[in-house]
Amino acid sequence: MTSGLEFALFFLATVVAGVVVFRLLHLPPLLAYLTVGIVIGPHALALLPDSQDTRYLAEFGVVFLMFSIGLEFSLPRLKTMRRVVLGLGGAQVVLTVLLTLVTGLLIGRYFNVTLTGAFALGGALAMSSTAIVMKTLTERMQLDTEHGRRIVGILLFQDLAVVPLLVIVPALAAEAGTLAQTLAIALLKAAILLTLLLVGGQRAMRWWLHIVARRKSQELFTLNLLFVTLALAWLTEEAGLSLALGAFIAGMLISETEFRHRVEEDIKPFRDVLLGLFFVTIGMLLNVRVVIDNFGWVMLALIVPVAFKFTLIWALTRRFGATPGTSIRTGLALATAGEFGFVLLGQAGGLGLLDELVLQVVLAAMLLSMMAAPLLLQYSDRIVMRLASSEWLLKSIEIANIAKRAIAIDRHVVICGFGRSGQHLAKMLEQEGIAFVALDVDADLVREAAAAGESVVYGDSGRREALVAAGVARASALVITYADTQSALKVLHHAHELNPQLSVIVRTQDDHDLERLTRAGATEVVPELLEGSLMLGSHALVLLGVPVARVVKRVREAREQRYRLLRGHFHSVGEDDEIEDEQHARLHSVSIDAGSPADGMLLKDLDLSTIGVEVTSIRRRGIRGMDPSPAMKLQAGDIVVLRGATDALEQAEQRLLQT
Repeated sequence: MTSGLEFALFFLATVVAGVVVFRLLHLPPLLAYLTVGIVIGPHALALLPDSQDTRYLAEFGVVFLMFSIGLEFSLPRLKTMRRVVLGLGGAQVVLTVLLTLVTGLLIGRYFNVTLTGAFALGGALAMSSTAIVMKTLTERMQLDTEHGRRIVGILLFQDLAVVPLLVIVPALAAEAGTLAQTLAIALLKAAILLTLLLVGGQRAMRWWLHIVARRKSQELFTLNLLFVTLALAWLTEEAGLSLALGAFIAGMLISETEFRHRVEEDIKPFRDVLLGLFFVTIGMLLNVRVVIDNFGWVMLALIVPVAFKFTLIWALTRRFGATPGTSIRTGLALATAGEFGFVLLGQAGGLGLLDELVLQVVLAAMLLSMMAAPLLLQYSDRIVMRLASSEWLLKSIEIANIAKRAIAIDRHVVICGFGRSGQHLAKMLEQEGIAFVALDVDADLVREAAAAGESVVYGDSGRREALVAAGVARASALVITYADTQSALKVLHHAHELNPQLSVIVRTQDDHDLERLTRAGATEVVPELLEGSLMLGSHALVLLGVPVARVVKRVREAREQRYRLLRGHFHSVGEDDEIEDEQHARLHSVSIDAGSPADGMLLKDLDLSTIGVEVTSIRRRGIRGMDPSPAMKLQAGDIVVLRGATDALEQAEQRLLQT
């Protein structure tokens, strides 16, 4: 590379290409960063230098990750989940480290692993991937299930356990004679710093953030956020501790303020980009040649820790009262390696606590382990059915409970999801004397609501058997009250197989999937954002003196036209849209200039509908005409308002303007 710019362009190109490929394969971007690091690192193509400056910059990714974890830390939440977090999570981390230490003591001399190295390995092995597991649980709507709550509790303790481990592991690099003294001093420093900052720090932080927020400058607020995070990271580093510890404290100080959610959004871009760089540098540590030469040891280092961790978590969750199926699902989700395992392993390798060959073998095994994590989660149900004989009985009991509730009623409503929307709907149906059966996967919610006399049972509405038991075949309507398109499509498929004439009402966040759900058989789709806009507008019109009857007519027309007039909006430059939302309908204005191809053409001759674009209005000489006729002839000076997806709008603009 002849210049810094060429180096930066090459690095960004490889990372972007890697993430795109892994996204196409439905694999986490984290694995793409690791793979890119392996390929371009000094042990493979040697296209990226493994310098101290690169590693120091990458460490900022860990800083912002720890800051985010600090934001999530909440004493009330910890108190509510203390049995799972401190009991189950604490036992998992402590026993993993202790058993790894015992193993290192027994066989360490054969593999050149010291006791301090075994401790670092134990800490790394105890970690699971918060990013992969939480994302998968969210997509599968399993956060509120029995195993979901246990997984979240264990992950929370693992994240908290990183804080003392980041203090202890560097202290282990001290000479044997001074190890106890160094470790005691490091822990004392951390305790004093935490006490000083947490006693008066939160009040000072809230006061300072209020001062900055009153300036009403987003740039100033973000700059201040970066300053606070890095300043506290620098303070802890100067105290002989890690940068990440200071960032964690900064997150804790902000977590109980009213700025928490705003801060979380502001810090996310910095965290994700720098964390990606960190994982690239972790991938650079891996020597592919060493892995190939020691492939058998790599597979052993993959299978044994995963099997050990699965067995330990399964046994602990059983000990804490979980069913066999819940225990197996929890063990499968947490058996693989995690992000902080790489953090601790990289730290141990840099301090010389681990032999280079051991480091390479363990790094490779952890990488393969994380690649296997999504597959274990995806096929966990099948594995549970094979391993837990009682799971079939529990599923049968679940279906029997649903059928028992629904067997005595007819022409009822099946409510999928008994959250806030589902409960409001249930109250309205009850007032009208209409029978209903509600299904929900949150066992605690179901238990509490059923005890209060609500007609709700535990069951997954996405399963065909649950819908059969709920009496969908003889129901008069089905309402999906949660905003999850993939799950709703699954419910629609099963519901119409069982009862083709069934009326199905689906709730969505916005109009993005309105047509898709309608095509899948939804009788009505209720987009929250558009309904909110309708209510806002109707209240405003009534307060402005418009007759109520006319307002009701406007609302009725909007609904009858499937919210056509409300769909699509003009996007601001800084509007934050998800990548997956690129097909969302937008509005875009195009000015017709003299001499452009569209000047003098009829709308119908442009064939814009063939590319998925609709002309919503045309403004001519200051007068706006809505829903223009296809026979309308365009003139120079017209402003044509288009509605469609981003790519389609670009094509339409080219068709209107390019010669």
